[in-house]
Amino acid sequence: MKEQQSVIFESATLGSLRLNNRLAVAPMTRVSALRDGQVGPLMKDYYERFAKGGFGLIITEGLYTDELYSQGYLGQPGIATKQQAHSWLPVIQAVHDQGAKIIAQLMHAGALSQFNRFVDSTAGPSTVRPLGLQMPFYRGDGEYPTPSEMTEKDIADVIDGFVQSAILAKSVGFDGVEIHGANGYLLDQFLTVYTNQRTDQYGGSLDNRLRIYQQIIAAVKKAVGHDFTVGVRFSQKKVNDNEYLWPEGEEGAKKAFSSVAHSGVDFIHTTEPVLDQPAFEGVSEEAHEGKLSLAALAKKYSGIPVIANGGVSDHSLASETIESNQADVIALGKTALANQDWPERVRAQEDLKTFTYEMFNPIADLETANKFFKSTFAE
Repeated sequence: MKEQQSVIFESATLGSLRLNNRLAVAPMTRVSALRDGQVGPLMKDYYERFAKGGFGLIITEGLYTDELYSQGYLGQPGIATKQQAHSWLPVIQAVHDQGAKIIAQLMHAGALSQFNRFVDSTAGPSTVRPLGLQMPFYRGDGEYPTPSEMTEKDIADVIDGFVQSAILAKSVGFDGVEIHGANGYLLDQFLTVYTNQRTDQYGGSLDNRLRIYQQIIAAVKKAVGHDFTVGVRFSQKKVNDNEYLWPEGEEGAKKAFSSVAHSGVDFIHTTEPVLDQPAFEGVSEEAHEGKLSLAALAKKYSGIPVIANGGVSDHSLASETIESNQADVIALGKTALANQDWPERVRAQEDLKTFTYEMFNPIADLETANKFFKSTFAE
C-alpha cells in the first residue's frame, strides 16, 4: 500500500529538542497514579503505546508540583518529590526506546482542585467560587468549594513548586517541561478577569495578570538552563467554562504571547475546540484585527515554535495547519486515545477508530479505557 506523504511526518525543533515528526500526544488527565502520586501500574504501557504508534512527542498528563495546594485529582500523578519523579523512569525509558520524546506537563489546579491529600481546602487568585460543577469522571461531585485568596507568600510557593518540579523532571530524563497555563487551572485563573479580582501586582491590568506566567517561566529557565526545553500552554476555554474569550482580543493575545517569549519560553502550546478557527470570532471588530486562530496569533506574536491542539481527527487539518504556518507541531487528544497508533495508521492510509466518551464511563482512568477497548475492539 502506498504510504501517505505529508508535512506532519517531517522533523521539527522545540528549543533544543529535535522531534522526528510533527505529531504530539496532548496532555490528558487519566487519574491512574498511585495514591502517593507515583506512577501507577498501567501508566508505562499507556505512554509506551503512543511512542510505538509513531508519535514524535508525548506530553504527559498534568503533574502536580508541590505538597501544598497544587493537586487537583484523586489518582493524579505528581512530580513534587524525588520518589514521584523517579517513578517516571520506566515510562521515560520505554518512550525513548521507541525513538520518541516525552515532556512533563507541570500543573497547579488552584481553585479547580477536586481532591488534595495534603490540605482540605483550595486556594486561588481570589475568593471566587469556580463556575460549574466538579467533573464526575475525575471522581468529583457537586460544586467547587470557594478558594482562599493566595497571599504573595503562597504565590512564591507556587513559583518554587514549578521550579523544583522542573529540576526533578530534568534529573530523571524528561526531554522538557510544559508549564500548564490553560484550561482554567491556577495560572489561567490569574489570567481570567472574573476569577482574578486582586488589586496587587498580580491583579487588574493584563500585564499584572500575566506576571505569574513570566515569573515562573523565567525562574524555571534559570534553574534548568538553556539546554532543557520549556514550554507553556494557553487556552481561552476552560474545563468548567467553554464560552470564555480573552476580553482584550488580539491585543491581549499579542501581549500574552510576546511576554512569555520574552521571558525565555521555548514553545507555546495552544488548545482550542478546533485549532484553526478564528480565536475571537463573535467579538467586536474593534477587539481584533483579523480572523487568525489562537495558534496563528501565537506564531505571529511570539516568534517561537507553536504546538496546536484541538479538533484534529484525520491528517488533512493537521497538514493544512502546518502548511499555512499556523503551527509547527500538532497535538492530538481524544483522537489519540482512540488511535494510539494514529501516525502509523495515517501513514499507511488505514481506517481510524472513532473516539467515544464511553471510554470515560464512569471514570476517565486507564482501567476503564482498557476494559472498553477489550470489549469493543476485540479481535
